[in-house]
Amino acid sequence: MMNLSAALAAGILALAAAPAMAQSYPSRPISIVIGFPPGGAIDTITRVIGPKMSESMGQPIVIENKPGAGGAIGAAYVARAKPDGYTIFMGTMGNFAIAPSLIKNLPYNVQKDFAPVTLVAASGFVLYVNPKLPVKTVKDLIAYGKAHPGGLNFSSSGNGGLPHMAGEMFNSATGLKMTHVPYKGSSPSIAGLIAGQVQLTFEAPAIGIPFVQSGQLVALATTGDKPLAALPNVPTVAASMPGFTISNWFGMAVPAGTPPAVVDRIQKEVAKALRQPAVKSKLESVGVEPVGNTPGEFGKYIKDETGRWAHVIKDAGIKME
Repeated sequence: MMNLSAALAAGILALAAAPAMAQSYPSRPISIVIGFPPGGAIDTITRVIGPKMSESMGQPIVIENKPGAGGAIGAAYVARAKPDGYTIFMGTMGNFAIAPSLIKNLPYNVQKDFAPVTLVAASGFVLYVNPKLPVKTVKDLIAYGKAHPGGLNFSSSGNGGLPHMAGEMFNSATGLKMTHVPYKGSSPSIAGLIAGQVQLTFEAPAIGIPFVQSGQLVALATTGDKPLAALPNVPTVAASMPGFTISNWFGMAVPAGTPPAVVDRIQKEVAKALRQPAVKSKLESVGVEPVGNTPGEFGKYIKDETGRWAHVIKDAGIKME
């Protein structure tokens, strides 16, 4: 009886502590962990909304870059963190929906280790090419690749991420055999493209548009179902290859077991930041559409996207080296 009473008392205390914790949250700085180096699209988005969240929540927001393994190092770090709302993971579609079907020994389990918070933003990708590549359209690129077997290399932010998958999907859809060259993040990938180490990449608008404007890169096409507002004169890949569409997205999650009230507070603060005109304008200027949906909606979205990409990976025979 004593053990049973102790267990009941502990349970009652735990239930009482959760609302108290939620009411006092946050009482110290909050860390948002990104699994990629500074400078990429996900880093840009986080650094736009972070200060607004900080102002509203009354606590510093510390953005930590923990790059490596296509974002898996950062994700695993947060998965092991204390579930108290003070360590948040800002991840990509690759981290949440592609890696589970692609990487055998993934150091985290999306469904078991995380509680979804919100889908922060979504964006079509851009097919960037080095200006020295003698192509002006997607059809030119395909023709060049077929005329020069082994002559095209594409970069990515790392194995298993969306830039990698986009390149492999392009290979599969066109019959090309481009060679994948993974880098440790979007910024190094773009730098390699500018330097001519590779000929093309599929990347987010935010990371490449400045280099398009400076003439260091060419935006050949976009991967959404319509042209981007930030690149209105750039056609879609689907205009040349019907059905070829890819949208990237970025979302927040916290360690499983985080009190629902805390999860809801974080979601509301992110959504509030995304509604601010200055934030919305900044994100849209780099080709990103703010979202900010509920934890339940984001959880369903992750499951749906995971199923879609599992099917793509299987059908295309994509395998990690």
